[in-house]
Amino acid sequence: MVGWSFLLWSMGHRTLASSPALWASLPCPRSELRLDLVLASGQSFRWREQTPAHWTGVLANQVWTLTQTEEQLYCTVYRGDKARVGRPTPQELKTVHQYFQLDVSLAQLYHHWSCVDPHFKEVAQKFQGVRLLQQDPVECLFSFICSSNNNIARITGMVERLCQAFGPQLIQLDDVTYHGFPSLQALAGPEVEAQLRKLGLGYRARYVSASAQAILEELGGLSWLQQLHKAPYEEAHKALCTLPGVGTKETFSGVCGDLMLAGPKQ
Repeated sequence: MVGWSFLLWSMGHRTLASSPALWASLPCPRSELRLDLVLASGQSFRWREQTPAHWTGVLANQVWTLTQTEEQLYCTVYRGDKARVGRPTPQELKTVHQYFQLDVSLAQLYHHWSCVDPHFKEVAQKFQGVRLLQQDPVECLFSFICSSNNNIARITGMVERLCQAFGPQLIQLDDVTYHGFPSLQALAGPEVEAQLRKLGLGYRARYVSASAQAILEELGGLSWLQQLHKAPYEEAHKALCTLPGVGTKETFSGVCGDLMLAGPKQ
């Protein structure tokens, strides 16, 4: 156990070239997904380009590194169990596939949008591969509460401190320790607001704490939030706007968008 603990905590960020046996791939041309545009776009705040063209972050309470070639999306996952070190399993790859909504054809959407919006058609070639992430609803909601009157760099720092303070510790790679996103229960504790104010969240600290409490105590808990993914947009919009700190900007830009599938409405 001691030997494995040392191995675990001395792990480093992988690259495709340094450990190819620990990677698996999904067919995905750059025109369907550009990691550098999507992961730094302000949809999610938990991915870092730790080495050139290799993005590391937390997805489904596991730490991943992603990179890509012209036609393939490559993925490697870091596990805390020595017996499970290896390339991602098909089930784990399914998590990545769902996160990027790779069953949605971006080419078809771009064609549709270009037909109905001349401005989109003009700029689309410069921004190929930009797609909507299907994020965990808890992470999405509370990240966008932190986004109020803020910029991407500051939001990223706030979300990271939130996870460090209240999320489970997952693994350390090089000198970076990764944490899962906090649960609703962790964010609803009596001292959460005061701690978050010390961490620099300002007035947003009250909204984080109050929204977690409202979901757990008044609205039915995690299942209430999860079911909004399948609700009509207007219904989800109205429901989310009842939460403290959630308004038009947060709901439209982030929460509703990531709780619902992208695609043209018929």
